[in-house]
Amino acid sequence: MKRSTPQHPEIIESKRVAVISTDTSINGIIDESCAEFQYYFEPEFLRTVDDSIEYLNYEFPELNVVNCSDPELDVNRVLDAVSHDPWLHQGSLVLVHDPDVSCVRTDHLRELNLLAVITTGRLASYFPRLLRILRTNEHIFYQRDIHVLLDANVSGTFVLDNDPFDLTTYSNLLSNFLFNAKLIDHEQKERFHVALMELLMNAVEHGNCRISFEEKSRHMSDGGNPLALIRERNADPEVGRKKVYLSYRIRPDSSSFTIRDEGEGFDWQSFQTLMGEDGLDEMHGRGILMASHYLSGLMFNEAGNEVSFELEHRREEELSMPEFFNDSEEVSFGAGDIVFLQGDRSSHLFYIVSGTFEIIVDDDVISRLTPADVFLGEMSFLLNNRRSATVRAEQPGTLVRISKKRFINAIKERPQYGLFLARLLSRRLSRLHHITG
Repeated sequence: MKRSTPQHPEIIESKRVAVISTDTSINGIIDESCAEFQYYFEPEFLRTVDDSIEYLNYEFPELNVVNCSDPELDVNRVLDAVSHDPWLHQGSLVLVHDPDVSCVRTDHLRELNLLAVITTGRLASYFPRLLRILRTNEHIFYQRDIHVLLDANVSGTFVLDNDPFDLTTYSNLLSNFLFNAKLIDHEQKERFHVALMELLMNAVEHGNCRISFEEKSRHMSDGGNPLALIRERNADPEVGRKKVYLSYRIRPDSSSFTIRDEGEGFDWQSFQTLMGEDGLDEMHGRGILMASHYLSGLMFNEAGNEVSFELEHRREEELSMPEFFNDSEEVSFGAGDIVFLQGDRSSHLFYIVSGTFEIIVDDDVISRLTPADVFLGEMSFLLNNRRSATVRAEQPGTLVRISKKRFINAIKERPQYGLFLARLLSRRLSRLHHITG
């Protein structure tokens, strides 16, 4: 597929998009969508399973688009390769599918960063919108740089269109961010996503679109789709222009969120009392009760057009270990323990499983490393040099000691590990330059 040269030289680094599809129509829509952004998103069209796996292994694309209804591709084999290698869990996943064709196995998705599911009929309208969301909010989207963001509190506001697609995408965006940053575990991620979706849907349905409980019940009793009711209401330009504002503040121990719509408010208290045993007689309306169960400090303002809540973090204790290092020596450290001293001979690097470790040069703490940083001690290890810094455990933690022979053998088996380490070092040096520059 021929593409024009990007016209904006100020864009230094494009973001790689792996497009796993043989469908020329789907690929054409994706290519045209990327062209709208002057190829800030650089698509690579992969038409075989082997090419797809090789590209993912060596390029680590930021976004993976999979045509999961493609009859020419065994996409489950591609997703198997990704789900079995923790280092390939970095790219966010977009599934494109034909509603009349069976999709991928759902057991893959729990381990991957699912960002959006788009039907082929809506791809032309929704994929450019997805890219616009990612371009606008790249600071939180690209989890490769999450460890840089987490050195300080992260805060901001998303402005969502009055459309269910935006609600799903932003909910996935935040859920993936918190999970990839090791601030919540799998169970918390799923609960947070469900609760956030329910509250955002309330803001659109009952706030901006003024759809009453009774109106939605009648619509569903007649076999209608609630999403179609929202789109019907959005046909009114005054309603369609309304926005939902999702503000967040992510701290090390907890996060806080506020959702505000542009409606006149609604009687949120009536949704806390359900009819029938456990509310099972209701066709809908359990969202607020569910959110209050999953989240802490759920509070509405008096009008009912703004809700705030807290999410307590429960960090994952361990980072998944790449299979090639499973038989390496595991070492535990208590707070204050020295891993190695500046000037020591270097014969091992360390894979960070858990904990926080201070990097000390000439008695000054210049940085801290966590499981998000993957390795420590890799520079002197690769340069066959003495240690350039002292490493001390700030919190109790666990490291895996990897010998040079073991690491080199791993790279021989999977050369992409060497490329991964090179890019990790590049980002680490860039970060250090930013701090000291």
